[in-house]
Amino acid sequence: AEVNLHIQADHVLNVQADEPLIQGSQLRKLSELIHEPVDMATLVFPFTDEADFKNPNCVKAVLDDHGRALYFSRSPIPFPRGIDSPIPPEWFLQNSCYHHVGVYAYKKDFLSKFTHLPQGDLERIERLEQLRALEHGYQIAVGITQKPTIGVDTPEDAARLEELILE
Repeated sequence: AEVNLHIQADHVLNVQADEPLIQGSQLRKLSELIHEPVDMATLVFPFTDEADFKNPNCVKAVLDDHGRALYFSRSPIPFPRGIDSPIPPEWFLQNSCYHHVGVYAYKKDFLSKFTHLPQGDLERIERLEQLRALEHGYQIAVGITQKPTIGVDTPEDAARLEELILE
C-alpha cells in the first residue's frame, strides 16, 4: 500500500518471499481474478496429503459456490467427522477445502482502505491477515491452481524446498 501511494497502479500483485515456487501462470490467473467484481484475490490448490492438511503452517481455505472465500484457517476445515486417520486420498478429491497459496492481488482503492481497517478477532486468533477483509465484509476471489507450491515458514519447509531444487 505504501509503495502504491507513489506508483498509483490500479491493481497490485503481492508475491511474498515465502512462496519461491510461484509460477508465471499462477500470477496470470491472479491478475485475471482481480479484474472481477471483488476487492482482492488469492490462489489455492487441492490438498492431497493428510500431514499438510493437519499442519497449522499450511493455511486452509474454504470457498462458496462462486469461487469466493468463505474462511481461512490454520485448523483442518471442514473437519473430517466420522473419518478415521489416515484420511483416505479420495476424501481430499471430494473435499471443498484447499491449501492456500500466500499470494494476493488487490484493487487500488481496497488496498488503501485495508491498511486502515482494524484487526478483527478472527485475524488476531488465526494470525491470518486475509481474515480482516472477510470480517469487514469484503469479497476475496479465489483461483484454484493444480500446481502445488511450498510455502517456506519453517526450517523443515526450507529443507523440503532444497530437496526439490536438487532433484
